[in-house]
Amino acid sequence: MAAGAPRIFVSHLAGVPVFDPVGDQVGRVSDLVAMLRVGRRPPRLLGMVVEVLSRRRVFVPMTRITGVASGQVITTGVVNMRRFEQRPTERLVLGELLDRRVTLVESGEEVTVLDIAIQQLPARRDWEIDRVFVRKGKGGVLSRKGETLTVEWSAVTGFSLEEHGQGAENLLATFEKLRPADLANALHHLSPKRRAEVAAALDDDRLADVLEELPEDDQVEILGKLKEERAADVLEAMDPDDAADLLSELPEEDQERLLTLMQPDDAADVRRLLAYEERTAGGLMTTEPIVLRPDATVADALARVRQQDLSPALAAQVYVCRPPDETPTGKYLGTVHFQRLLRDPPFTLVSSLVDSDLPPLGPDTPLPAVTSYLAAYNMVAAPVVDESGSLLGAVTVDDVLDHLLPDDWRETEFHEEEAGHGR
Repeated sequence: MAAGAPRIFVSHLAGVPVFDPVGDQVGRVSDLVAMLRVGRRPPRLLGMVVEVLSRRRVFVPMTRITGVASGQVITTGVVNMRRFEQRPTERLVLGELLDRRVTLVESGEEVTVLDIAIQQLPARRDWEIDRVFVRKGKGGVLSRKGETLTVEWSAVTGFSLEEHGQGAENLLATFEKLRPADLANALHHLSPKRRAEVAAALDDDRLADVLEELPEDDQVEILGKLKEERAADVLEAMDPDDAADLLSELPEEDQERLLTLMQPDDAADVRRLLAYEERTAGGLMTTEPIVLRPDATVADALARVRQQDLSPALAAQVYVCRPPDETPTGKYLGTVHFQRLLRDPPFTLVSSLVDSDLPPLGPDTPLPAVTSYLAAYNMVAAPVVDESGSLLGAVTVDDVLDHLLPDDWRETEFHEEEAGHGR
């Protein structure tokens, strides 16, 4: 870029695709890496953290970036695939600088950082942080109070200090469109302090979705930093099987305290799951599959399948049972697969469509047998039924995979070597 190059705000770069010179996508921008400098000199932008298609986060120096716009980033095509590791002298622009409370040098007034602008230096390939977009007062992005203004980097001070009680609204606004798995990945790579701040700022449902995608160590760490009442609310919002997995990692006294704070119905589901061995059908199942009575119609079934918060695996079939129709149900009659629902008229009773040929799983069925069952019958979910014939829940393929893959599958590609990023 030549002199007078456009100024780019970093919030517009979060999640944008990164392409090589021939137009093939390399990955997406996860963050930017800057190095603070002595005095009031603007920080030098070292490069970008790019999440490649295998979900590995790699470092791409700014010298290998030939074009930056709000909609895309173009590289030279040469990308070092070693995993990014942050150095002590570096700062993550999105993860660490947004939402900070800094001070205007001229007036001494405290302001909140809403966004940061970067710009390429004239006749050079170096980039710097150029401007800071701030709001006066104590409100974050969710507050409309307080004047906003854009100032030069040298007009504020406080970025080099350790931030206590840093907000997270603007960082969350930057990543609000990310899927829970992608937000969990971004959260995992933040510092423990920043991770706790972001988790505290998420609403219960969003935090529950993100926790389900995090490694167990991160789950326990975040839950332990929440107030107990809030932790119980988040556990209620999680799928019962995921909540049970998380609680199983805690000491028994902590488990009981949180279960006591949960709503009785939610706690009862989780207690039931905790009673089974972890690597069995009972320990893997969810207690909230789609259950219909025999007199329900295809139209009723399709209406339940269309519910937005259902996972694809749970929406792939409905289970027909006699009342009561909440687990544990009355007698389990069979399964109706989604494709069958699409082939029959809306007024057809589901009881006439049930597939009763496949035997259900027992709650004590071990994980290898559950895996073989799903593979042998090409199923994405399977019913779990007790000795009396009551449906207890359903095991889905995603929960089975969680227990088959290595513990660190979310953060590593186990077919590649682990290494730091050499620059």
